[in-house]
Parts: sequence; C-alpha cells; structure tokens
Amino acid sequence: MSASALPVISEQSPGLAVSRGSPLALLGAVVRNPLEALPPEVFHEPLVYSRIAGRRRVLISDPTLIHEALVRNADALVKGEDVRRALGPALGEGLLTADGAHWRWQRQSVAPAFRHEKLTSLLPAMIAAAEGTRDRWLASGAKADLSIGHEMMRTTFDIIVETMMLGPGGIDVARVERGITDYLEPTGWVLALSILKAPDWIPYPGRRRAAAAASYLRSAITAMIAERRHSGESREDLVALLLGAIDPESGRTMTDGEIADNLLTFVTAGHETTALGLAWTFHLLAKHPSTEAKVLAEIDEVTKGEPLRPEQVGQLTYTRQVFSEAMRLYPPAPIITRTAIQDFQLGGYTIPAGTVLVVPIYAVHRHEKIWDVPERFDPERFAPEQAKTRHRYAYMPFGAGPRICIGSAFATMEAVAIMGVLLQGVQLRNISEETPAASMKVTLRPMRDLRMRVERRARAEAQ
Repeated sequence: MSASALPVISEQSPGLAVSRGSPLALLGAVVRNPLEALPPEVFHEPLVYSRIAGRRRVLISDPTLIHEALVRNADALVKGEDVRRALGPALGEGLLTADGAHWRWQRQSVAPAFRHEKLTSLLPAMIAAAEGTRDRWLASGAKADLSIGHEMMRTTFDIIVETMMLGPGGIDVARVERGITDYLEPTGWVLALSILKAPDWIPYPGRRRAAAAASYLRSAITAMIAERRHSGESREDLVALLLGAIDPESGRTMTDGEIADNLLTFVTAGHETTALGLAWTFHLLAKHPSTEAKVLAEIDEVTKGEPLRPEQVGQLTYTRQVFSEAMRLYPPAPIITRTAIQDFQLGGYTIPAGTVLVVPIYAVHRHEKIWDVPERFDPERFAPEQAKTRHRYAYMPFGAGPRICIGSAFATMEAVAIMGVLLQGVQLRNISEETPAASMKVTLRPMRDLRMRVERRARAEAQ
C-alpha cells in the first residue's frame, strides 16, 4: 500500500496515544527544560501525537519505528528549523546542522580522521591528558573538592584539540568552556520561539550573552585556520583534512567559514558530550561501590598494577559497559528532531510533509517495554550476550541512521581511557549522594553541579 493510501496521522487516529496538554504549559516547560515537555506516554507507548502552534509533532519511542523513520525514510527528513535556530548561530552549516549534498561531502571529507587505525594512534594522547588531570588533582592536596563536570570538560577539550588540531594554538580553554555554557543556557527560549514560528530577531533572556559567546568561539577558530593557511605547515590532523577537502561533484574546496563550522562542531559538541557522559559515570560509580569494585578489579587485571598502556584500553570491556549504561540513563543528546519534507509511511500512517518528528532518546532509554527496571543502574545490560538480543535502535547515545555521530568510536575510546587512568590513581566520592535532575540545554546537563571529593587511591599509593 502506498503512503498516500494510508490514513494521515492525526489526533483522531484509532489506537494512537495523543498528548493533550495545555500548549501554554508545554511552551513554559520547553523554556525551563525541554525534558519536562515530553508527554509521559513516550515512556510506555510506541508513537505519541501532539499538535502545537498548529503544527503536527510525532514522538517516536519504538526502536522498529525509529529505524523505519531515520534509516528507511532518511531522504524524506531534514534537520529542520529547531536545529537551525538552536545551533546555527554557533555551528553554521557544519556536519551537525547541514543537510543534503552539503552534509554528505563534508562527512566524506572528515571520515578519514575517524578510521579505526587513526583512532588507535590517538590513544597515547588520550592517556597523557588523563594522566595530566590525575596529577593535577593529586597535587592539589588531600580530599580536594572539585566539579567533575568542569574537570572532564577540561580533560576532553585538551584531548580534542591535541588529537584533531595538534595543539590549542591561541585558544583560551577556560573561555571556550564558559562560552559553550553561555551559548547553550538560553536554548529553551530559542526552541520555544521556533515552535511558535517567531522571527529570529525576537529578543529573549540570555540572547546577548549567547551571541557574544558564539562570536568568540568563531573568531578563535577562524584565527587558527588563517594562521594554518598562512604558515603552509604540513600536519596530519582534522584541520589539514578540511583544508584539503574537495567536493567530488563541484570540485570546490571549503572556505574558511565552512572549515570553522566543522571545527566548531567537533570542539564544542565533541568534547562537551563525552565530558558530560563521564561526569554522570563517575557520579553513578560513587553511588554503586560494588560496580566500582568490579571496574577496579578489571583495570588491575589488565594493567597488572602498571600504568595503562594504549593497547590495553580495548581490553577494558566491563569499564566500557559501565560508560554505556551511564549513557543510557543520561544520553548527552537526549532528543533529536527531524522535519518531513515529503509524505512518507510510518507504522501504518501517512506522515505528511511539514510534520516534526521527535525521537526522545532519553525516553527510549528509559522505556518500560524495552528495558527491565529502566531506572536501575545496571552495566550488565551491555554484556555481549545481552546486547546481542536488543534492537539496534533501543540504545542511541550517538543518534541513529545516516546522521549517527561520526565521532562515536572516538568518544567511547576516549572515555574508557580516561576512566582507566583516573580510577587507577584516585578515588572519587560524591559530596552529595542525591542525584540531581537532568536538564536539557541541547546536551544533557545536571541541574546542579556534580561536586566530588578526590583522594589518592590506596593501591596507587602502594605502587
């Protein structure tokens, strides 16, 4: 049956869950925290229909339907207005925000930087950055109190600029971190205004600070690109790949603005998401000492008590399971949206052009029909035999379909290396045992700082 012969999805569709909340209350929730705007049905139903500001929105929580939408009908979908308004001012038309042919040739251009053999060659730099963090913590004295989120941002930033750009050049690390926070803080307002189809020029709280942050981030990266063009220095890094990229269809190369778009995507989105995943992981490990003990036992068995070596990172399988489970509970990108540019079939309905599709990854990862006791922290879910029986699209910390994050393997390898180094040398304890609520500011951040106390681990002292 063709899509046109199927009933158009609507609030009258029989058997379809419909969100009927107040539009005003929903917009208020979007401004505060978009996670609060998710209808409760998405945690137990496959499809949920809603209509806001006269526009259809279909929320998909079923893995089979997610595959049908994002993979089989990928050509019928684009990123859409919400993404453009939220990220465009900072990231331009880079990999995260571009569509169509422009997206495809950019992805082809950066793909060589993320081949397996290239990634494994970056492990020494990842381990060195983690060792630098560990040594800095230990030098600060006994029982230092720190913000684990800030510390992981600093560590992952060091890694991404060292591995992808061969050094930070003139980039101010502290100012970059502050700039990313300033930019993301008011994105709830941006999303709400986008839903209302309000003009781009409408003012909102935090707009001026966000614009200043975007301006600094872009100027710092653009200056670095100009310096590389001027010097003509030959390096094997992401910058060199972008400088030498040629569109196979038109033969054109990237402008400095397009190179900046992609570097900003990797510098901001790349280090932010891994850092947040690690912050939540360390918090959860401190709450579950038996799980932490299993991680430590694995690190000891693999390293024999010696410093972690690059070739040993791949052997830390349980450590990787722990990170995967933390990313299930707290996926760094908790919601992805697409807009239909043509009619297509989904789950027995016609999805008309103009419909906004929402994949609430946060809800999929906590869906009661997919996961046993979804709220429980249980790394055994990612043991090989359990993972094999699960639908590919039941777990999507890096998105899904052709637009899946190109840096997913980089991020996982980086996280496991950092965990292996830090947990071997220090003990992290939560200052507050209460887990803060999660807040979506494009990425999933804790509503209050995750503060931890760091102490030298007794076994490291003995070594």
